[in-house]
Parts: sequence; C-alpha cells; structure tokens
Amino acid sequence: MEIQEWLHLFVEQVKATSYLEWAAVGFGVTEVLLAKRNHIALYPAGIIGILLSLYLKLNARLYAESLLSMYYLIMSVYGWIIWSRRRARNETLTVSWTNKQELQIAFYIAIGGYFVLYYALINFTNSDVPILDAFVSSTAWAGMWLLARRKIENWIFLNVSNIVAIPLMWHKNYVMFALLTLFLFIVAIFGYFDWKKIYERNKLSKRLVS
Repeated sequence: MEIQEWLHLFVEQVKATSYLEWAAVGFGVTEVLLAKRNHIALYPAGIIGILLSLYLKLNARLYAESLLSMYYLIMSVYGWIIWSRRRARNETLTVSWTNKQELQIAFYIAIGGYFVLYYALINFTNSDVPILDAFVSSTAWAGMWLLARRKIENWIFLNVSNIVAIPLMWHKNYVMFALLTLFLFIVAIFGYFDWKKIYERNKLSKRLVS
C-alpha cells in the first residue's frame, strides 16, 4: 500500500509540474554537469536556473528558500567574474585543494549561516523544519563559496547539504525535487573524483614542464 501511495504521489507530482519548473530543474542539472567538467558555462546555466526557481519560490511564498536562491545567484555571478578575470589574464583555470584559511572560512560560513538562518526561520517564518532547513542552506552556502574559488572540497560541502535535503524534500512531499537532489548527490560524488584527477593531471604537467 505504501508503494502504491508513493507511485500515486510521484505521478501526481509529475502531472503538476509546470514547464517553468521543468526548465528550472533542467538548468540546475546542466549547471552541475558542467561544474563536474570544470566548464565556465556552468555559471550562465546556473544563473538562468536560479532566476527561474527564485520566481517560483517567491510566488509560492517560500521566502527562506528564496533567500538561499539569492545567495546562489550572488555566488554564481562572483564565480563567473573570478573565472572571466583569470581567463582575461591568461591564467590557468584549474582546481585546487583548500588551504587552512579557506577551509576555516568555509566552516565559518556553514556554522555562522546556520545560526543566522535558524534564528530567522524560528522568529520570522512558520517553518516546521527550521533545524534541517537551516543546515541544508548553510552548508550549501559554504559549498557554493568553495565552488566559486574552484576548490575540490566544494563537492563535500554540497553533498553534506544534499544528503540532508533529500529526506527533507521527501518529508515535504516534493518527490521530484527529492529525486533531483539524489541525482545531484550522485553527480557530486563523480565531480569530486573528477576534480581530483584534474588536480593530479595539472600537478603532473607542471612537474614535466619544470
């Protein structure tokens, strides 16, 4: 019976999904796949997806989620600018591990963002899942900051966010978004190992040149 209810919910969710929602999901998937390849086109694809989802969230009065989308938008523009400036200076566009200071900043963003969001959700919204909602958003904030700086650990922070977001979306009966997040989780795993290979390949190339 539970499986039948799940299938019924899934079918109803698909039927209820608007073309705008499908477009937002499509651009979101494209962004992650391009990020996995370390391709600059991830930013325009991401920005379009974010703007579409932001419109949908505001229309649904999901203000906390809208705030997260606005942050994604800012970090996407920030990352695009950094990448474009490096390309203009003919600098090597590569990935790297975080240093101690960058890792500390990422944790400050995640921890500080959590308490700020938790406070806001409790005092200014009617959220029934403030702990999980704040955790998903704050760890994603840190991950996006690291992604903009081409740091391999961005995949770890983003997947910590994803692994909690999957049951959260399920709890909210957002079946399609739960499945999308599961897909993003899997892609992020491959993205992590692909970026490690890119780093090792670039490291080997520098040794051969020297």
